[in-house]
Amino acid sequence: MTEPSGLPDHPLLAAVKPLIDAMGAETVRPDLARPDDVVLNWEGEAVVAVRLPQLSESLDHILVALERRHGKPLPELDRKAKQSVVRSLEARGAFSVRHGVETVAGALGVSRFTVYNYLNRSETN
Repeated sequence: MTEPSGLPDHPLLAAVKPLIDAMGAETVRPDLARPDDVVLNWEGEAVVAVRLPQLSESLDHILVALERRHGKPLPELDRKAKQSVVRSLEARGAFSVRHGVETVAGALGVSRFTVYNYLNRSETN
């Protein structure tokens, strides 16, 4: 059976959907896959193609997820929680993205200098 999106109602798709959503990726029919898409196969049959987001989009998606996890806007977090967010983002490679520090600073409502201080603090602890 095929859903309105053109994707099959398949157990593989159901199993990976939470991961795809958490990454901020999208699913497309395998015949529409681009060279950079990841085609997932089940028993030799292409079931779905996963279109990964650009790194900058991933950072935005991660920030939204962190806001949901904390239950309030990131600028409203206390200093300790903001430091924890920065450590989490660092572990996920957020600061390897161009303008990552600026993006995180804006999302947290702090200066770039503060983000660098949080990063330095995590290195010494």
